[in-house]
Amino acid sequence: MPPILNAQGLTKSFGANALFDEIGFTVSDGDRIGLIGPNGAGKSTLLSVLAGDQEPDAGEVAMRKRARVGYVKQESNFAAGLTVRDVLEAALIRAGVTEAEREGRIRETSGRTGFPSLEAEAAKLSGGWRKRLAIAEAVVTGPDVLLLDEPTNHLDLAGITWLEEMLVQAPFAQVIISHDRYFLENVATEMVELNRVYADGLLRVKGTYSKFIEGKQLYLEAQTKLQDALKNRVKTEIEWLRRGPKARATKAKARIDNAHDLIGQLKEVNQRTQTSTAGIDFSATERQTKRLVELEDVSVVLGDKTIVEGLNFLFANGVRVGLVGPNGSGKTTLLRLLTGELEPTSGTIKKAASLKIVYFSQMRELDEKVTLRRALAPDADSVVYQGRVVHVASYAAKFMFTSEQLNQQVERLSGGERARVLIAKLMLEPADLLLLDEPTNDLDIATLEILEESLLEYTGALVLVTHDRYMLDRVSTVVLGLDGKGGAGRFGDYSQWEQWKGSGGEEAIEEKAEASTGGGEGKGSGKKKLSYLEAREYAGIEAAVEAAEDRLNAARDVLDDPDVATNAVALTAALHEMEQAQEIADGLYARWAELTEKAG
Repeated sequence: MPPILNAQGLTKSFGANALFDEIGFTVSDGDRIGLIGPNGAGKSTLLSVLAGDQEPDAGEVAMRKRARVGYVKQESNFAAGLTVRDVLEAALIRAGVTEAEREGRIRETSGRTGFPSLEAEAAKLSGGWRKRLAIAEAVVTGPDVLLLDEPTNHLDLAGITWLEEMLVQAPFAQVIISHDRYFLENVATEMVELNRVYADGLLRVKGTYSKFIEGKQLYLEAQTKLQDALKNRVKTEIEWLRRGPKARATKAKARIDNAHDLIGQLKEVNQRTQTSTAGIDFSATERQTKRLVELEDVSVVLGDKTIVEGLNFLFANGVRVGLVGPNGSGKTTLLRLLTGELEPTSGTIKKAASLKIVYFSQMRELDEKVTLRRALAPDADSVVYQGRVVHVASYAAKFMFTSEQLNQQVERLSGGERARVLIAKLMLEPADLLLLDEPTNDLDIATLEILEESLLEYTGALVLVTHDRYMLDRVSTVVLGLDGKGGAGRFGDYSQWEQWKGSGGEEAIEEKAEASTGGGEGKGSGKKKLSYLEAREYAGIEAAVEAAEDRLNAARDVLDDPDVATNAVALTAALHEMEQAQEIADGLYARWAELTEKAG
């Protein structure tokens, strides 16, 4: 059977900017293709061309006869007044589905997508539910291939899990643009990276995302060998040319032409393989204070909804907290508490003196009418970065912006480029506590990896809200989970949080919440296992144990000194110090074990 979609020789440019040039792309039955690439490579444009929404500058897209294509764009918006039922019914009418079939399809699709009511107004749904509706709108028509552009944006972790399961079980082929590496690993059976570093404009590898990484490495190694071979051949030919061969002879003329051809090939390979990456480097202050923010029995009630209740948590220097929970559970509310924008309904929040908090909001607020130059440096042509004055052009280059883009208005930048502008502005502010609310949206995988490395090197405290499970697992040292009903629990990692969600009970917080030094005490709506004073003691006990061990080792070193061993007075004093140090260390270890068992 022929492919569902067969695109050959596709070329597309915006102005002087070539996105892709003469690429081929096929989609066959059963394909689940993950489409990745750097920001600005043209992934969304390619998907739009495959969907028939845009025309390529050159090339063509052939579609199998009577094949149906579903297309879900990045942003999911619906006209005011339309219900969920209206949206699904309109999609079926456009697809020519008979009236007799429509009701059954609507009910089946709404059930699969989890809509509690078909009569809810589409425009008033949350971002996550609008995304689900957009996917349902495409799926309800029974497509042969579904094209999805960043489908995990706006979905919470439960929504991403739902989407993974739905796509893996679906009978239709799929092409999915995503930067969520766990999502790609779980869903894709084939990976395509759209990138000008490849000779064909893209690299296609059968298998999961991790298989693609292996395939990409092999390709790049082959490219390096090609470059080395070309360099050696070009070097030989250049030396020959310098000896001044006469071009009158046919063989000499052919060799001269071949030498110039080799030089051209090497130049083309060098240009393709030159890549740039964002230089992300968050700066912490030199603060020595360990305890930055303490929440003591904090509750927040907004209207008739309890966001958190009786929450105790310590944000200490060096701790990286992954904040998770379903949409609407209060993650952003908790960040607003930390910034002071919102006051708790009850309880207290203690902050270290002169605390510097830097907040990256998911609202992505940028003045779209100013130029990139003014967005980065509002009052001058330089910025102060890590104590040094840096010209704005050099600073912009760290984030893969060209000098030509400096005078371009922000509104013309892509979503990924805007995210890089915000991160660049953020980096100019040293912080004790860094709050990141969905920083991964619109970032390509290469930039995500650089962001992760920077966060791992950051020495201050971090609170990270993200639906990127890979980043959560890699960056966070403790996970604070909100259940959306006022309960909260502290977990060792994201998988423990998932287990708690699956158990479906408040008891799970008590059973699975895991303590870690420098974090705080999570609390469900059940009784606390540790009192507030015990929680404070527990947070500092590892450091106390380390100090006791240092004292014990020092006492042992004194006893090993030959001068002390031959001096009765000094020996008696050293033995006494040794006994005291051992007693203190033993007592702390016993108390640590007791608190650990109590914390569960």
